[in-house]
Amino acid sequence: MSNVVVVPVSTRRQRKQFLEFPWQLYRGDPNWVPPIRMDQKELVGYRPHPFYLRNQVQTFLAFRGNELCGRIAAILNQVHIDFQKERRGFFGFFECVDDQQTANALLDAVRTWLAERDIHAIRGPTSPGMNYVWGTLIEGFDSPPTFMMAYNPPYYARLLETYGFRKAQDLYAFWANADMLPASMAKHWPLADQIAQRYNIRVRSIDKRRFRQDVRDFLEIYNRSMASHWGFSPMCPEELDHMARVLRYLLIPELVVAAEIDGRLVGMCLALPDYNPAIKQIDGRLLPFGFIRLLLGRRRVKKVRVLAANVLPEFQLMGVALVLLKAMTPPALEYGIREVEYSWIAESNLLSRGSLEKGGAKRTKTYRVYDYGP
Repeated sequence: MSNVVVVPVSTRRQRKQFLEFPWQLYRGDPNWVPPIRMDQKELVGYRPHPFYLRNQVQTFLAFRGNELCGRIAAILNQVHIDFQKERRGFFGFFECVDDQQTANALLDAVRTWLAERDIHAIRGPTSPGMNYVWGTLIEGFDSPPTFMMAYNPPYYARLLETYGFRKAQDLYAFWANADMLPASMAKHWPLADQIAQRYNIRVRSIDKRRFRQDVRDFLEIYNRSMASHWGFSPMCPEELDHMARVLRYLLIPELVVAAEIDGRLVGMCLALPDYNPAIKQIDGRLLPFGFIRLLLGRRRVKKVRVLAANVLPEFQLMGVALVLLKAMTPPALEYGIREVEYSWIAESNLLSRGSLEKGGAKRTKTYRVYDYGP
């Protein structure tokens, strides 16, 4: 009989334990990057966040005696249920010692909480939804994650699969550096120019005078372009506004490019500096001076993450994304960027995968999303 006890988080002390457990678990791991503490409080529902205007969450802690040995969140994503027309729950924020009993107890707590709400199919990890941090790292443990990407010990896949979770989808991170550009430019850039000329595509950078509105417009394109993507659930207007406010401070305007056809915004490509090394230096604390250090240090960043290259569905087969990536390259090089990670790319997204592989990008990390139940 297991001597692991799982309790729902309900007190201020338990919330603090939940938030601080990763610092205990990853102590001494050179590749772990702490989360931004303020951000985590919102994403787990301990502070207001628009994700929870329609969705619900319950966090849990696992103890063996007096020792904290794991945490997890059960998530009822009503937006997913309504949009995908399937009654499926989620788990996220999973952190656990290498002990199957502890993992089983945590996952049992999620199953019970969801079953009480008549939900018996589970997907995860998703923290808290697919538009945030998604998946368990299963390949690529030899380097730190890029900004807003998952990291975990190698044994997580074993814990989940032993419990009975099965693979639902793999997500890939592709890597390229500036040395690969000459060959890629010679091969693909003339085609990008032909596409731009043929469809009269006008490319522009984000408008600093209407920065927030431009970001908001991009996120709306993201919602529309991802509508048929596996597992997608859209962000609500309040989420779009919240994310636009955050990105306003994190984006480098020159690294966001938009495509217009006949004056209509049809696509946008967004790259973010890899803030993770700086986040590690400030130990995830934005206050009192961490945020200033984060922004002042971004000029030294030599790596970016292209986290979205989205085109409206009716324009997706025209090559607009290639035009956008070409337009982003000169300002990125001028800024001093030497490395790019394209993440994440779902294994079922054959078009994007094929384009990156043909362009010479190398797959460096794999993340897995798991399903359980019917």
